[in-house]
Amino acid sequence: MTKPFENQVVLVTGATSGIGRAAAIAFAHQGAKLVVSGRNAEAGSKLENELQQLGAQAIFVRADVADEAQVTALIDACVQRFGRLDVAVNSAGLEGTRGSIIEQTVETYTAAFNANALGTFLCLKHEMRVMSAQKSGSIVNLSSTMGSRGNAMAPMYVASKHAIEGFTKSVALEGCQHNVRVNAVAPGPIATEMLDRIAGGAQNIPMVASTIPMNRIGTPDEVADAILYITSPAASYITGQILQVNGGKTAM
Repeated sequence: MTKPFENQVVLVTGATSGIGRAAAIAFAHQGAKLVVSGRNAEAGSKLENELQQLGAQAIFVRADVADEAQVTALIDACVQRFGRLDVAVNSAGLEGTRGSIIEQTVETYTAAFNANALGTFLCLKHEMRVMSAQKSGSIVNLSSTMGSRGNAMAPMYVASKHAIEGFTKSVALEGCQHNVRVNAVAPGPIATEMLDRIAGGAQNIPMVASTIPMNRIGTPDEVADAILYITSPAASYITGQILQVNGGKTAM
């Protein structure tokens, strides 16, 4: 049976942990050729080996998505190694510093926006450079449930995720001219190390789960499944959309 991403070239940033890692493994199972990226070279090397053991052609490229020279080199590495770029998953990001707006600083703003908004902008810019020239491609950005609502104690994270959704919708309209689709996946609380930090420790996860209609935390694999769907031919008429993956939280 043909796999949906057989011989497709897939880039995943933020791939060394959490949702990005789950997405990379899911694409490998579906026959993709992979370029995975992150800032942790040791974790990246381990992931590269794991993907290759699954039978995937895969390379790790260390890159900080907030640095344009490194993003340029990352995208060029995809093309140099595999000849094209079919799918890009912009997963790199961080949660920012929690606290009221009074407690926030230029430094906390810069950290959150560099990782989330600037990183997404630079990846989109250089992914579109390749995809628009080849007249095909599918991009998914990682937003959050907080990308469309507020949170009193996470203003920098919330604002940066709103920015990602704005980039998604705007660049999707550009992509229509070039047969390139651009969407976002917006997870709710997902069982990752980031959630542990946001919740203030694993002991607080049950309280977080109680705020979700499905009464449980999601898994990275569930988000990875949504990423595979939205980037696949099965979603060929979908662009500029935000796919919520949050156990019903935004239905409340």
